[in-house]
Amino acid sequence: MARVTTPSDNWEKLVRAVLRSEQRAGHERTTSGIAGAVPDSLQRTTNINAILQAADEIQSEDPNVARILCEQAYSMAQNLDPSSDGRGVLQFKTGLMSVIKQKLAKKEGGQIDRNRDIERLWEFYNQYKRRHRVDDIQREEQKWREAGTFSADVGDLELRFSEMKKVFATLRALVEVMEALSKDATSDGVGRLIMEELRRIKKSSAAISGELIPYNIVPLEAPSLTNAIGYFPEVRGAISAIRYTEQFPRLPADFETPGQRELDMFDLLEYVFGFQKDNIRNQREHVVLALANAQSRLGIPIDADPKLDERAVREVFLKSLDNYIKWCKYLRIRLVWNSLEAINKDRKLFLVSLYFCIWGEAANARFLPECICYIFHQMARELDAILDRAEATQAASCTGENGSVSFLEQIICPIYGALAAEAERNNNGKAAHSEWRNYDDFNEYFWSPACFELSWPMKRNSSFLLKPKKGKRTGKSSFVEHRTFLHLFRSFHRLWMFLIIMFQALAIIAFHDGKLNLNTFKSLLSIGPTFAVMNFLESCLDVVLMFGAYSTARGMAISRLVIRFFWCGLSSVFVLYVYVRLLQERNKNTSDSLYFRIYVLVLGVYAGLRVLFALLLKFPACHRLSEMSDQSFFQFFKWIYEERYFVGRGLVEKTTDYMSYVFFWLVIFACKFPFAYFLQIKPLVGPTLIIIHLPRLQYSWHDFVSKNNNNMLTVASLWAPVVAIYIMDIHIWYTLLSAIYGAVMGARGRLGEIRSIEMVHKRFESFPEAFVKNLVSPQIKRMPFERESSQSPHDNNKTYAAIFSPFWNEIIKALREEDYISNREMDLLSMPSNAGSLKLVQWPLFLLSSKILLAIDLALDCKDTQADLWNRICKDEYMAYAVQECYSSIEKILHSLVDGEGRLWVERIFREINSSISEGSLVITLHLKKLQVVLSRFTALTGLLIRDPTPELAKGAAKAVYDFYDVVTHELLSSDLREQLDTWQILLRARNEGRLFSRIEWPKDPDIKEQVKRLHLLLTVKDNAVNIPKNLEARRRLQFFTNSLFMDMPSAKPVCEMMPFCVFTPYYSETVLYSNSELRLENEDGISTLFYLQKIFPDEWENFLERIGQGDIGYAEIQENSTSALELRFWASYRGQTLARTVRGMMYYRKALMLQSHLERRSLEEDVSSRTSFTTQGFELSREARAQADIKFTYVVSCQIYGQQKQRKAPEAADIALLLQRNEALRVAFIHVEESGAADGNVTKEFYSKLVKADANGKDQEIFSIRLPGDPKLGEGKPENQNHAIVFTRGEAVQTIDMNQDNYLEEAMKMRNLLEEFRANHGLRPPTILGVREHVFTGSVSSLAWFMSNQETSFVTLGQRVLACPLKVRMHYGHPDVFDRIFHITRGGISKSSRVINISEDIYAGFNSTLRQGNITHHEYIQVGKGRDVGLNQIALFEGKVAGGNGEQVLSRDVYRLGQLFDFFRMLSFFFTTVGFYVCTMMTVLTVYVFLYGRAYLAFSGLDQGISDEADVLGNTALDTVLNAQFLVQIGIFTAVPMVMGFILELGLLQAVFSFITMQLQLCSVFFTFSLGTRTHYFGRTILHGGAKYRATGRGFVVRHIKFAENYRLYSRSHFVKALEVALLLIVYMAYGYSEGGAVTFVLLTISSWFLVFSWLFAPYIFNPSGFEWQKTVEDFDDWTNWLMYKGGVGVKGDNSWESWWEEEQTHIQTLRGRILETILSFRFIMFQYGIVYKLHLTGRDTSIAVYGFSWVVLAGLVMIFKIFTFSPKKSTNFQLVLRFMQGITCIGLIVALCLVVFFTDLSIPDLFASFLAFIPTGWFILSLAIAWRSIVRSLGLWDSVKEFARMYDAGMGILIFSPIAVLSWFPFVSTFQSRLLFNQAFSRGLEISLILAGNKANVEASSF
Repeated sequence: MARVTTPSDNWEKLVRAVLRSEQRAGHERTTSGIAGAVPDSLQRTTNINAILQAADEIQSEDPNVARILCEQAYSMAQNLDPSSDGRGVLQFKTGLMSVIKQKLAKKEGGQIDRNRDIERLWEFYNQYKRRHRVDDIQREEQKWREAGTFSADVGDLELRFSEMKKVFATLRALVEVMEALSKDATSDGVGRLIMEELRRIKKSSAAISGELIPYNIVPLEAPSLTNAIGYFPEVRGAISAIRYTEQFPRLPADFETPGQRELDMFDLLEYVFGFQKDNIRNQREHVVLALANAQSRLGIPIDADPKLDERAVREVFLKSLDNYIKWCKYLRIRLVWNSLEAINKDRKLFLVSLYFCIWGEAANARFLPECICYIFHQMARELDAILDRAEATQAASCTGENGSVSFLEQIICPIYGALAAEAERNNNGKAAHSEWRNYDDFNEYFWSPACFELSWPMKRNSSFLLKPKKGKRTGKSSFVEHRTFLHLFRSFHRLWMFLIIMFQALAIIAFHDGKLNLNTFKSLLSIGPTFAVMNFLESCLDVVLMFGAYSTARGMAISRLVIRFFWCGLSSVFVLYVYVRLLQERNKNTSDSLYFRIYVLVLGVYAGLRVLFALLLKFPACHRLSEMSDQSFFQFFKWIYEERYFVGRGLVEKTTDYMSYVFFWLVIFACKFPFAYFLQIKPLVGPTLIIIHLPRLQYSWHDFVSKNNNNMLTVASLWAPVVAIYIMDIHIWYTLLSAIYGAVMGARGRLGEIRSIEMVHKRFESFPEAFVKNLVSPQIKRMPFERESSQSPHDNNKTYAAIFSPFWNEIIKALREEDYISNREMDLLSMPSNAGSLKLVQWPLFLLSSKILLAIDLALDCKDTQADLWNRICKDEYMAYAVQECYSSIEKILHSLVDGEGRLWVERIFREINSSISEGSLVITLHLKKLQVVLSRFTALTGLLIRDPTPELAKGAAKAVYDFYDVVTHELLSSDLREQLDTWQILLRARNEGRLFSRIEWPKDPDIKEQVKRLHLLLTVKDNAVNIPKNLEARRRLQFFTNSLFMDMPSAKPVCEMMPFCVFTPYYSETVLYSNSELRLENEDGISTLFYLQKIFPDEWENFLERIGQGDIGYAEIQENSTSALELRFWASYRGQTLARTVRGMMYYRKALMLQSHLERRSLEEDVSSRTSFTTQGFELSREARAQADIKFTYVVSCQIYGQQKQRKAPEAADIALLLQRNEALRVAFIHVEESGAADGNVTKEFYSKLVKADANGKDQEIFSIRLPGDPKLGEGKPENQNHAIVFTRGEAVQTIDMNQDNYLEEAMKMRNLLEEFRANHGLRPPTILGVREHVFTGSVSSLAWFMSNQETSFVTLGQRVLACPLKVRMHYGHPDVFDRIFHITRGGISKSSRVINISEDIYAGFNSTLRQGNITHHEYIQVGKGRDVGLNQIALFEGKVAGGNGEQVLSRDVYRLGQLFDFFRMLSFFFTTVGFYVCTMMTVLTVYVFLYGRAYLAFSGLDQGISDEADVLGNTALDTVLNAQFLVQIGIFTAVPMVMGFILELGLLQAVFSFITMQLQLCSVFFTFSLGTRTHYFGRTILHGGAKYRATGRGFVVRHIKFAENYRLYSRSHFVKALEVALLLIVYMAYGYSEGGAVTFVLLTISSWFLVFSWLFAPYIFNPSGFEWQKTVEDFDDWTNWLMYKGGVGVKGDNSWESWWEEEQTHIQTLRGRILETILSFRFIMFQYGIVYKLHLTGRDTSIAVYGFSWVVLAGLVMIFKIFTFSPKKSTNFQLVLRFMQGITCIGLIVALCLVVFFTDLSIPDLFASFLAFIPTGWFILSLAIAWRSIVRSLGLWDSVKEFARMYDAGMGILIFSPIAVLSWFPFVSTFQSRLLFNQAFSRGLEISLILAGNKANVEASSF
């Protein structure tokens, strides 16, 4: 009878099925059964997971014991959480119980006697130990541990111990279960045996504990044989330095310490202050590594008991506490130590350890570096007192009311509580910045001695910890981020004052006809009042914009504001008064010039004082003098001139650097101001004077403001665009000069010297020497070639080649593993070891291929002397190398093959040939015509020798040698020599006896075997290798790497002496690894991701198939092999922007360090002198190399929600676990949330910061778990993610890497050179951030991706080159910069996190570093890969995010302080390379508006024709200059200039011209114009209303078609509305404006504006794949109409409903200020109606205001008619008939009225269209007002009407844009042309995008895959 299936059976089947499917999918995870489902709340305090894992391991060996383990695990879970409150606990326990029941059901026989479980377990334990030889392994381990050295077969031991880790894990689980069960067992029998075993294990079982206790890098808790780090002398010295000594206070007897570790300083800190155990463990390792690395730079200790050098401790101490020391000095308080000499090494280590323990547990308070300084200051004083006592006592500050000691609870939690309360007040970023305190406000509390009022322990009622109350704002610190454009003037007032004053001066000179006389000079003195007034305005802004901080700001800061306000006010009044009196004197023409003298004197004295203070504070040579002066008078005026902060002091550079950027800007000024004078200002002087003096002109409309004001509005409309361009064109000059200067600097830096594969071929001979010079440490240079160091240059070349070859070959191998080259290309590119006895340098075969054949051809044609022949061969140096190597190799191979008489013949032959060569008679000695035959015989021989030997092959080889002998003797040699050999008796006798060459010695020596194989290839490879490698990416990488060898870089240090570093990658939920389903999933065109990748990368796909040994097979065949399926997933993921790609790239650092360390031969063995081989074989398994690499490099990926992903079994979690398995050095940090239910039903959450790695079973092993005070995400997500995990980083440097980046092995080899830049001379201060070049690898996908790639590449190379030098204003613009880690973690971290204001978190790290006296440099000899957005929507979202971030930067205190504290010229550089770029971008667009509104004013008012009738003053040079400059900026010409210069530098002139022309043909100008609108919209709206936010762009492959509605939603308000407004202005100007030249002049004046309209309206559809395909157009229209008409409702997203989208679009208008500003801006739209109604034929020449009033009546009537026709059917159900009757009557009446008006009045058909144009903008004005004041409109019940009105506008705009698209879609060639245009770059690389876009499935199926 069949057994009934139970739910428990189904449950376990489901678990097993899921696990099996995971394995088949290629996860390579060990089957873990129920062990994989243990909730985190149960794992934290128990080993349930390990016990269940052991049960799975032994299930097949003994199911009964497995059942016992499962029951014990269930018992532990029940005891830990009996009510199953934890997340997932109930499901886990239910599942585990079902598994146990199933195991019981499967048990054969009857009942199970659980009383015997303990005996069974004991028996199995002993059997298991015997089976796996555990006792033997423990004895071996003990022997090696006592010896302290390791034998030569340590690699085998390591592998064996690695395999035993699983055994130890199982044993540990068995021991734990036995210990639990033995408590209930009797004391005799098995129970006694178990207790004895437990005691023995606790005393001596180092193997089990040492190998299984989790550790990060250094096994500090217990020694490990498989990890050699603990045996390095510097590490042992560091551990010894922190060891507890008798001098320290005694710890209590009950203080617990791990059995394998001795007490140390950190144990005391844990006891005294209550730090968490895992925080202590983490910082113990941190400090040990810091000390060990500091010691290794000073020298490796050689003593048996190594000790740290005092200098190493001092270095770590001073660097770690540098910010604290500066803080104390600033506040003028005493340090916790009297002097460095007064404290010993132990005290220094205690203080460093205390600081890092505080920092490690500070959580969000890490963003408050001076707060940490304050905490450290107080706790260090407590520690100092405790260390002087005999017994350790717990610190009062960390002791709670219940007596428990907890640093987190008593110190951090109160601070976190205040931070969290303020963060909650920001309303998820929607509240005004002035309403709440951000991180900077909290931190700046500690910039004043008043912070000590906080006391210690901290007063909970202090203002610092004060939580905000409802409706009452908390006072800010010293800066308030009010949302206003006025910040631009306040932060950079010196720039605006300079530009205004210069404009005023130039205008005065122009109006004086360019004459510089006394009269002009007196007029120029008017700049004095201008300066004084603007200075006063700036002081007023200081006062106004500090509102919100007066109650809490420092008294000194407020005093300064008040003093400056009154001083500037009084001085401006005085200057104005004196200047007015001066004007009066001037008008009277009196000879008395008293006020003139007073005025000049006052201005001179004031200007002198300003210059003096500027020199003293900003000029480098004088700055130190001002710092040293203690004169109170001087300090007072210095304080008035420049506010003093803790940050921003000493922002000066070296005098030479200062002079460099001053000269840079003087050149710009020398270009800008003459240009402005002669082409902008002077041409307008004449027209302006004419317009001012014209008699009163006749206006076409009712004029309100222009009476008796000399036509000022007309003058303003003429000058406004000129002023706008004058303000922004300085950026044009900056762009041009920086492009030229950057190109020159790049050329000086030797960039672009090798820019083609041909150049790589030609210069390869010089690579080894350059490589050894720059990238090889002195340690390698000394080994193993010391004996050859004094030989000739040729021998040196051989040495260089021998050193270079292993590195080069690893690079080539990496290219092969990445599938950029094929196996054949790898063979040709690989370089021989050059370590053999052959004296010649052996070059890669790709340089020598076919050279022998060409040389033979030369020899065959030779009719000259030997010297002539050799000269012809030497013209190709690699041909000469090939000939020499071939000759030498043949000699060496023949010597090794034969003996006896054969060897005598070989020696004789080569002796004769060498003699002939030396005599120059080779052409006489040899018949060169026979060379081809000779080589063919030898090729036959080598073809046999490269195979494995067999008797048949041996006979064949002997015959081949004889044939060779025969040909050489009887055909090649001259007759005389032939006769001598034939009569040579020894040879003759051997030949006659058949002994000659009858037996050969098959090659066994590896050196000979390598030469045979190489020579065979050299003789047989006939095709030219000039195009090797074929892959463009492989070429680019080799070109850049070889070029970089000749660039200036620091020399490489040995790995043991290099600076340690960490790579740090934040990750949220992006793609980790493409799944099989994702690769197979087809888009709407039937194209899968895998198919797309195959067509984009066809050569790489072929190389991949070759690598996995599958050949040309299909997807199904690959899936059958789990290994191949996994490799396929990785292959695809490595071509996307995935975390897998980033991890692979960053782990190249470790591989490079292992390679370098292995070749440097650092060993723990005593005797290394005998190790002279120079090979890379097995370097990745070298224990010492791995340990050395781990000391110097760590990689932490901060996967913020990894814990949640694991809980919900997300595929990303499995993929991250897979990456952990494949990369043993990878660490993953994440935030774990633990929920627990309370009795009242509330759920409490605890947050932990965890670090995990992969254990022996491939499962996550928790290393550290540090409890946090609460949810760490109080600010922006990414910096908070970085902050929680940064405590797990190590080293002195940290490279920030985003998860869309890549790295390369050859670049990783240069990392230690880059890190030496921290110690190089780069100015007044050492570098704190090293900028690194990026390569954008997404440029080949489409034309858009190419534009973006070029733009980005230009900025990260040429742009940042100039920013770093000479301008000294390079900031941190994202990844992959390298930070001075200690500098930054002690100063707030590597980013800022305050909500919204720090949305562009990366650049604030640069701001912070600069303000804190850091130095940021840029280096281009190393590069990192970077992915960028590839679709227009992705690009727009990204640019919107960056522009919004820049808008927030305008409001920030960092920008304000840098703008104020930089000297004038450096401030200019800073402005125009940060927020100024966006200001100038916005000014470019505003110029169009200003020009067109000015023209519209002239057209509507009729003044343009009137003025032209009076004088020909319009269409002048100034306007032409303005519009031309604006147009060039608009279409991206000036953006392209740095690109073109970069192309010329790195690709060559022809390639640069070709690339530029190609970009233009691909409509890059349309793209740049469109991007202009994106940046302008988001930058302006952010400053006006806020709303900046992180916009997820997605990083996938974008080839899908974007629907019309989606594009409309994204660009409607940012581009379409603005474009239609400009179009309306152009139409009005065309209809009513006057142009003397007619249509031609109009077109020339407005072409840039029409181009802007076209680009903003249609770029989203031009760059949309399949944008003009008819079927897609039809589908888009249906989708758009459905979206437009869908009413929406609660929960409906904007993607599905127009109404929801429309509501979302208005959310940025939140404040009263925003509504007022929006209202003011909207008033521009009423100008159209006001102007047009007076131009109608109907109104004639009537300019009465009543005409305009009547137009509003008409508009009201039209609105009522619209309302009648759009009345909601739902609301008219009771009077539908009446409504329909009214609609009919209205329709008839409207038609009749219109006909009557046309018939009986002057109303014409054009008037109807004109009225339509007039009412459209007015309607938009009404809509804008209604949206701005929507609460009032809602209260009036008009909101539904407004909504329908808005829907009509959007429908009209949509139809207007859609119509041309629909028309073009009728023509098939348009779609084809668009595809070609969009994907031209792909076509040029042989792509089949047309197939992709067509979605031709028949072709897909017919293809190879």
